[in-house]
Amino acid sequence: MAQSLFPRQQCRPPRAPLTGNLSYYVGARIADSGYLRNRDLEFTESRQPPKAEVLRKFDETIALVLTTLERQSHADWTLAYSAERQPDATNRLAAFLRCAVHLDHHVGQIIFLSREVS
Repeated sequence: MAQSLFPRQQCRPPRAPLTGNLSYYVGARIADSGYLRNRDLEFTESRQPPKAEVLRKFDETIALVLTTLERQSHADWTLAYSAERQPDATNRLAAFLRCAVHLDHHVGQIIFLSREVS
């Protein structure tokens, strides 16, 4: 059933695209983490990493996002922001909000797919 509701790429486990999105938009563009994103590879990588590796990378990425959030001063939220594929996010607040909505979208997909396969 999931195949009929979601495009094929969205039925793949959200490994690298999920962490890549946050690592790039928050890590590289706000926290200056040095992360280099290869978005195309995120969606075409055929290697299926172990579940423990996926969860570890996700936890590390969330920790980076939370640390970056905590470090923002009141004035930082309105600093100019630019990134590939986010022309509407012109300040840090908008960038964080877009990332939160995007993450929520993927969480919904994960919940739906986990119910379909169980």
